[in-house]
Amino acid sequence: MTERVTLITGASAGIGTELARVFASNGHRVALVARRADRLKTLSGEITAAGGAAPIVISCDLEQPDAGDKIAAALTAEGVEVEFVVNNAGFGLYGNAIEMDRVEQLGIIALNIRAVTDLSLRFSDQLIRHRGGILNVGSIAGFLPGPGMAVYYASKAYVLSFSEALRRELAPRGVRVTVLCPGPVPSEFQARAGFEPGFDSAVLNMSSSDVAQAGYRGLMANKRAVLPGFGIKIVPFLLRLFPRGFILGAVGLLQLRKR
Repeated sequence: MTERVTLITGASAGIGTELARVFASNGHRVALVARRADRLKTLSGEITAAGGAAPIVISCDLEQPDAGDKIAAALTAEGVEVEFVVNNAGFGLYGNAIEMDRVEQLGIIALNIRAVTDLSLRFSDQLIRHRGGILNVGSIAGFLPGPGMAVYYASKAYVLSFSEALRRELAPRGVRVTVLCPGPVPSEFQARAGFEPGFDSAVLNMSSSDVAQAGYRGLMANKRAVLPGFGIKIVPFLLRLFPRGFILGAVGLLQLRKR
């Protein structure tokens, strides 16, 4: 029987690292993907020392168009097939879209949208064969328009919509699809995005470890969406109570405070 692995992107930091730990501690052999090979090797050593199966380390830049090919080739070389795909890698940039670097913003689309789509579809035959699943890490931002982080919010809206539709299509094939939509999480995300956490982060945030645990439980329970934390769970409900224009203005004001 071909050995099965759980593919986790963005595993070098934050929620991705914690997801790798959670899956490994629950008996999954993990394949770790990120740019920073040194961090992946350190995490791999930690997992092995804790008694987990030796992870497969794949260092590559998911913003590049050939990243999926490199990942598939590395897994083929190891003689494994994918049982679960965890699309965690992603980033955002803070500021007005027309004032920021266009190439960097297109990088958000390449990572948050194209890579998620590629890896979700690329291994679908294996996921069906092993009756596995997909965990896509979205964001509460996917429910909102996001002036001040327009491309990031839009990319997470795609992740939410794509995940829900793919779930409906793959359910008859025995494959579960779950989208994890956390709020602010203390991590390297804020530093890369270019802002300091504000009041919303203080009220809504959860640790990366708690978010990862919630995501894993949700996927195993075949939940459609996981919104970790009570504060996050009520956001979609509250959005129904206000006109879209009001929400747009409120988010814009909130983002302005981060400047």
